[in-house]
Amino acid sequence: MATPNQQSLQHPIIRPPEQFEVPHSPVRVDEALGATEDLDREPDGAPHSVIGLTALFSVMLAILVGFMFLAGGTTLKIAAVVLVLLAVPTLVSSLRSKANRERDKLHPSR
Repeated sequence: MATPNQQSLQHPIIRPPEQFEVPHSPVRVDEALGATEDLDREPDGAPHSVIGLTALFSVMLAILVGFMFLAGGTTLKIAAVVLVLLAVPTLVSSLRSKANRERDKLHPSR
C-alpha cells in the first residue's frame, strides 16, 4: 500500500484516470438530429447487399478467368474473353436492377 508521500513520487505519466463526459450520440433521439440528418438511410444510396454481391461476383469471375488463362491453350483463352464479354454486362445490368428494386425510397440519399 502506497503512502501519500510515495504517491507524489510517481512518474508524471502514471496518474489516476480523468473523469470525462460520456458522449450521447443521436442514435434514436429525433430532437438531437440536425435538419438534414436521417439515421435510417444508407449514406451512399446503394443497398449494401448489392455492394457485397458485386464484390463477390467480381472476385469469382476474376478468379475463374485467371484460371482459364493459366490452365488452358488458345481455345480456353478465347472462351475466357468471350465469358468476360458476356458476363460483365450481365452482372452490371442484373445488379443495377436489383439495386433499383431494393433502394430505399422512403429515406433517399443526399
